[in-house]
Amino acid sequence: LQDVSMTATAKLAEKTTTRRHSSRGRTPSGKPNPIDVHVGARVRLRRTLLGMSQEKLGEALGLTFQQVQKYERGANRVGASRLFDLSRVLDVPVSFFFDDMSEEVEALSPRLISGLAEEPAGMDMDPMTKRETLELVRAYYRITDPQVRRRVLD
Repeated sequence: LQDVSMTATAKLAEKTTTRRHSSRGRTPSGKPNPIDVHVGARVRLRRTLLGMSQEKLGEALGLTFQQVQKYERGANRVGASRLFDLSRVLDVPVSFFFDDMSEEVEALSPRLISGLAEEPAGMDMDPMTKRETLELVRAYYRITDPQVRRRVLD
């Protein structure tokens, strides 16, 4: 009986020391799921278009700015209730966070990457997730003269 107990304890210890964190929703390589990254990029895009800081968004949601950063990077997954709150604070429908998602990203849903699907080689990042794109959008919205703004677009 003692040997069985020791074996079970040893197995439990091995299991808890080798498992660092849940891989649920992550790619086989351990990176955040591209869908979570896309949703986070859409949060960042809308927040930026509204001229809202991560701190202000965090305050409105009862979060720290670091938590907002993790959502925007896709490091933390956005649950349904949080997505609902985000849609209200950012004044967009929930579907906004999934708009413009490429078929490549759609194909990487957690149910498809549970070992049955492979990551596409050399998947390009969505330009909306790049810092320079966001900086460009911010600079555009700082242009106060409508004629100058129009010329930039044309």
